[in-house]
Amino acid sequence: MRTEWTPDDLPGRAFYQLMTSVVVPRPIAWVSTTSSGGVDNLAPHSFFTISCTEPPIVQFTSVGRKDSLRNAEDTGEFVVNLAPEAMWDQVNASGTAYPPEVSEFDVLGVEREASAAVRPPRVAGSPVAVECVVHSTLRLGDSTVVFGRVVRVAVRDDVLRDGHPEVELMRPLARLGRNEWSTLGGVRAVDRLPYRP
Repeated sequence: MRTEWTPDDLPGRAFYQLMTSVVVPRPIAWVSTTSSGGVDNLAPHSFFTISCTEPPIVQFTSVGRKDSLRNAEDTGEFVVNLAPEAMWDQVNASGTAYPPEVSEFDVLGVEREASAAVRPPRVAGSPVAVECVVHSTLRLGDSTVVFGRVVRVAVRDDVLRDGHPEVELMRPLARLGRNEWSTLGGVRAVDRLPYRP
């Protein structure tokens, strides 16, 4: 037996809440942007993934017109910071709807680090920063997908093992349904099986 729903069965946010409960876990893009007026913004976006390998492009989705979207559209730049377990409270608090003239960096005491290729700052306490220039945006209903061409990836040395980022050292957070979050959990390496006729 299964219980089934259509979007008509669960209007408004109810179907959205169903979708975010079944598309799990979702990595978090902790997006830093700078407004055209010079205010640094920081917000978590859990609709985030890699879009293309050549050229390297990542994407995050703004549900509604959030500051991250407006700033990225206005300036053409953003940084995706990995949301680490050690900064859980600040990651969550940065999702508060602060006014555009208020910087989450300042209010929440998040230390900045200068980016190398774009204006928005990195999160100093994040083990990974992916610096991006806006490739394009795509409006879908009440949301906008922001595609960013990656121009630099900065990984802290203490999370590298043999020159490769190690997930167990990075300790990324993920979003689940409702108000649920997830930490890394178990990790198992499994090689892809080649086809053998």
